[in-house]
Amino acid sequence: MTLSAPRQLDPNAFRTSAIDFDQLAERGYVVVPNFLEAPYCQRLFEYAQSLQPTDWQQAGIGRADQYTTNTAVRQDKIRWLQRDFQLESAYLTMMDDLRVQVNRELFMGLFDYECHLAHYPPGAFYRKHLDAFKGRSNRILTTVFYLNPEWQEADGGQLVIYGERGEVLETILPEAGKLVVFLSDVFVHEVLAGNRDRFSITGWYRHNTSINGVIDPTR
Repeated sequence: MTLSAPRQLDPNAFRTSAIDFDQLAERGYVVVPNFLEAPYCQRLFEYAQSLQPTDWQQAGIGRADQYTTNTAVRQDKIRWLQRDFQLESAYLTMMDDLRVQVNRELFMGLFDYECHLAHYPPGAFYRKHLDAFKGRSNRILTTVFYLNPEWQEADGGQLVIYGERGEVLETILPEAGKLVVFLSDVFVHEVLAGNRDRFSITGWYRHNTSINGVIDPTR
């Protein structure tokens, strides 16, 4: 794997703004502008851009023996974050700190977290979907963090969150530093096609329902 050497960074150096936990509890989702300070967000953006084509894989849908790639549904490329790389480790540390806060404020019993970088080339999309189905997955909370500087409405690529009757609850511009958190098994959502390369980090907080060391859902 070929990676550009990242600038030195204390893995605990990320500085974040507060989340409205009351809103998350009441609505089931929250949008946090400027969650991460701009210099750190810029470093993550530059890091994502520095990755080589071989560092990404075509994103798929489904799990285990149902896992498949279907570009009629989903067209992004992904890279799972690992502790072996400094900026990736710093992000994972930041989100684990958030897990502790959520558990303290909302008593959700979140056990761990996994996430991947997502790259949507111009024109790429992800059709309507749920991240989890009740009783069939340990994904509890979805997080989406955006890395795109100077993103405008004309650039597209919005995240659309739908209500239980199919109504649009939120249309979210993927602006750098913005964090979206929502219940994984409640909100159908989609990513609209954009006109620029679009980078984000999507992750899931999970309950511990692993069996014999096998994590559900399978990556």
